[in-house]
Amino acid sequence: MAQSAPNPNYHVRHDWLSRRTEEVLEPELPIVDPHHHLWDRAETGRYLLDDLLGDLNSGHNITQTVFLQCHSMHRADGPEEMKPVGEVEFVNGVAAMSASGNYGKTRICAGIVGTADLALGAAVEKVLEAEIRAGGGRFRGIRYITATDAKAAQELTQFRKPGLLLDPKVREGFARLAALGLSFDAWLYHPQLPELTDLARAFTETPIVLNHVGGAIGLGPYAGHRDEVFAEWSGHIRALGECPNVYVKLGGLGMRMFGFDVQAQDLPPTSERLAELWRPYLETCIAAFGVERSMFESNFPVDKTSCSYRALWNAFKRVASGCSAAEKTALFSGTATKFYRL
Repeated sequence: MAQSAPNPNYHVRHDWLSRRTEEVLEPELPIVDPHHHLWDRAETGRYLLDDLLGDLNSGHNITQTVFLQCHSMHRADGPEEMKPVGEVEFVNGVAAMSASGNYGKTRICAGIVGTADLALGAAVEKVLEAEIRAGGGRFRGIRYITATDAKAAQELTQFRKPGLLLDPKVREGFARLAALGLSFDAWLYHPQLPELTDLARAFTETPIVLNHVGGAIGLGPYAGHRDEVFAEWSGHIRALGECPNVYVKLGGLGMRMFGFDVQAQDLPPTSERLAELWRPYLETCIAAFGVERSMFESNFPVDKTSCSYRALWNAFKRVASGCSAAEKTALFSGTATKFYRL
């Protein structure tokens, strides 16, 4: 395993998380978790099948999951552009283990989202085709991370070349997704949301899902300016929500980049507190996209830096408490099932 420095924004404290427990709300409600990772690397430690099972067995009714790329288990050899195929091969093996039924009723990694370098242009098609083959019928699309922000460069760990979604070569590669029946997961920060809106309007046949409510930054120069950030972010979200091919993942708010700083407290937050903090972002997204294009996500183990799997889904259930049964079905399982064709 390649050696690298620990990620300063990722530190799971199991002893801290164990200091508070709570009952599971609505334990029978079916949930599809459309966003989690699996990895084994120096900067973030190990989170593999057994670790995921430990969280899935928290008492919530998780029926299926979707794996999201995280630069895990890339091939060590071969052409550089083909190395991400290794991640799909690895995850499809985990999915096959789960499909045996030997690891419980949840069908883990029923959908797989990998990555590929869209800057290859049309030549990315050979990578995508290899990932489709490696996915064993489970490969659904790619995430091509474009998150970058010059203002908060010291606080944010993910940093890409600015303007990637506007780059003609990247768009040439992006055009291959719809032709292959693949979707696109977008991860970027809130000042970049207009770039995604422009992309969505240019490629109306490509299903796109925005990760982590659009990354409203709360660190560095953005700290102490939550109202201003929220106003800018919410305007961008409303514009993006007008694109019928775009969906949104409701989650990721446990990441340190949002600036809620619950990790600094003596006790982990209750689901009531999480719901209070997250509600404005979640409800704004639901209002902009509707329940048919909104899906709750765990973003585990990244959000595990802030809360347990049980508290996270309890918080989402508290936010959705006023929804009808049909609306809850969409938010917790239906939209994810539809988007990822599970």
